[in-house]
Amino acid sequence: MTPNEIGFAILYIGVFLLIGKIIRVYSTLLQNLFLPSSIIGGFIALLLGPQVFGKFMPEDSTFSNGVMTDSIIEVWSALPGLMINVVFAALFLGATIPKLKDIWSYAGPQLALGWSIGWGQYVIGLMVAVLVLVPFFDLPAMSGALIEVAFEGGHGTAAGMASTFEELGFPEAFDLAIGLATIGVLSGVIFGIILINWGVRNKKTKVIKDVEGFSNLRKRGVMEYQNREPAGKMTLRPESIEPLSFHLSIVMIAILLGWLILQGLVQLEAATLGSDFMEYIPLFPLAMMGGIILQIFFSKKDKYNLVDRRMINRIQGLALDILILSAIATVSLEVIGEYLVPFLILAAAGIAWNLFGFLVLAPRFIPKFWFERGIGDFGQSMGVTATGLLLMRVVDPDNESPAFEAFGYKQLFYEPFLGGGFVTALSVPFIAQFGPWPSLILAAAMTAVGILSGLFYFGKKESG
Repeated sequence: MTPNEIGFAILYIGVFLLIGKIIRVYSTLLQNLFLPSSIIGGFIALLLGPQVFGKFMPEDSTFSNGVMTDSIIEVWSALPGLMINVVFAALFLGATIPKLKDIWSYAGPQLALGWSIGWGQYVIGLMVAVLVLVPFFDLPAMSGALIEVAFEGGHGTAAGMASTFEELGFPEAFDLAIGLATIGVLSGVIFGIILINWGVRNKKTKVIKDVEGFSNLRKRGVMEYQNREPAGKMTLRPESIEPLSFHLSIVMIAILLGWLILQGLVQLEAATLGSDFMEYIPLFPLAMMGGIILQIFFSKKDKYNLVDRRMINRIQGLALDILILSAIATVSLEVIGEYLVPFLILAAAGIAWNLFGFLVLAPRFIPKFWFERGIGDFGQSMGVTATGLLLMRVVDPDNESPAFEAFGYKQLFYEPFLGGGFVTALSVPFIAQFGPWPSLILAAAMTAVGILSGLFYFGKKESG
């Protein structure tokens, strides 16, 4: 493959991102679903690619691969695994780390809820795998991790686990996880809006008394004129270094630190234990650790506040758009079709558990503003943190409850472990090496910790 082919494949991403955005602007249905342009563009690329449009063309015709070429598909297939490292390296860069007391006070109930839902997805998934998927569909026990990987982790984590699935002999899991993540995003918005309407009618919400909806501009994904702010601060003078270049360099260094940590762990394990467990761990959780190390350094040594969180967010957002579009565009429809029944079983089980977590656990864990705070965790548990933030904005448009603050604090402790953190990264190799039953026992124990602390500690306190 030539550099020109790689460059052209990247240019093609811009075309489909823009197509996705244009469709979002003019489609009322997609506006009401709040679907990101990257998801829309990814589906359009999938439809116009070799798996759909190309199937209707003669094999020797110009469009036998649809509007794609083999090199575009090859490049796009590799992009999700690369971009997820950028997304996770940027998670904590430029973020202020609050005092532990504040985190505990505001985020404790939120963390108990997220912890219970996240670990519970492993419990539900492993039970489905042991009782149904393994004996009746001959799937490996690793399939029990797909709910958490796809729903809590989302498209990014699902893509980041691709190499792990492949090395462990279950490459089809990537396509299933991407499909589940897409189901999660759609279900998160649809069920979220239904729950909000139910909550308003039954007086479960404390802030809003009716659902007014968003402005037309907001639904189209256009920032209102009065709310437009700079995408980032110019913390350095461009004649010395372009600020975007500086922030991108910081993200790159975080990924490099993560790679060095991973290589060190692999070598240490080989020298001490003689095993190869760490070789199956993907890079992205270590890239996140590299970002945390850099942020601690900047917090102590950077007296000029050079790292701007908004600029980091733009880099992270770009990487996530590329990741989602390329992952959906290259997902194997053949694999999903082959495993359609297991796919639907996992999706139904995951959605049912998340609804249980919100409707049953949230009001018992969170003494005040349970609906406003719990809906954010429900949205996140369906695959995208942005969905949780969107749903919280609907029920608390003027930030009158502690929902946003508590949710943000919770992320500082939650993200390193579940939803794409170390637990997510280790779960699949752990199940492969030790089997489903030890994994199920561990997941059940951790779920019990979250539920018991939520019911008998946080649920009895006047938090937030």
